[in-house]
Amino acid sequence: MRILIVGAGATGGAFGTLLQEAGRDVTYLLRPTRAARLRRDGLRFISPEGDRTNQVQTLVAGEPATPFDLVIVAVKAYALDAALEDLRPYIGPKTLIMPILNGMAQIDKINAAFPGQLLGGIAKIVATLDGDAVHQMTPLCTLTIGDPNRGTVPAEVIDALTVPGITMSVSDDILQGLWEKWAFIAAGGVISCLFRAPIGRILDAGGHDQIIASITELEDVAAAAGHPVSEAAHGFSIGMLTEPGSIFTSSLYRDLIAGGPTESEHILGNFQAQARRLDRPTPMLDLTLIQIRAGQ
Repeated sequence: MRILIVGAGATGGAFGTLLQEAGRDVTYLLRPTRAARLRRDGLRFISPEGDRTNQVQTLVAGEPATPFDLVIVAVKAYALDAALEDLRPYIGPKTLIMPILNGMAQIDKINAAFPGQLLGGIAKIVATLDGDAVHQMTPLCTLTIGDPNRGTVPAEVIDALTVPGITMSVSDDILQGLWEKWAFIAAGGVISCLFRAPIGRILDAGGHDQIIASITELEDVAAAAGHPVSEAAHGFSIGMLTEPGSIFTSSLYRDLIAGGPTESEHILGNFQAQARRLDRPTPMLDLTLIQIRAGQ
């Protein structure tokens, strides 16, 4: 399959490298400056397995190319609308489009822009962009895919994404998985952004009950939406967000203190909108959004 990855940041660059190193046909759709640097220097990837640089295929919006078989959208949420316009020329009637973003708004946007071509995806990886280098900091690298309409995922897609370094699985209820991840990401965002500290320091300051309250109110919204969080997912959230001494902070918090654009409206604002629609109270989430919006 011909695979187009939109974005070569931490997530897109990591998954793209692992796919390319397994012999998959991978091209990146990039902004002109990023494309020029990768064409000149290649894409450096640092992982627990080693440090290497690969030459890569790139496209800039408007450059000619025939439609791709699979498009993986791996941009930040605030870049999604522009990315969907940029990739239009590379979408054919049989192209499948898989966003690996946090939250749920991308599902409706892609369904509206490209009806019937959406494939759900959930990526889990601890990675960052260090200058131009993609740095995968732990061995964790999983990808869960599924048809949002509970149809069958084509065998060629499963085969293309099953490569060394990526633990790949197929879900028969990908929307449930997306909601569970959204509830966790939102809880991490609320806790980090409201209290402006890593988990360990928040606990040391007496914040345990407030952490539990944040997790509970967000999982209550997921349940009201018809996607109650599983016992395993709940246990994961509790374990990650109440670990003594933990240095965990959410990526939303890190983007916020860096002073750049954030996914706050995509992750937290959209969650609040769901809660309002379902008439569920979210006091911790509401306080966090007031703080973020006032600061911005």
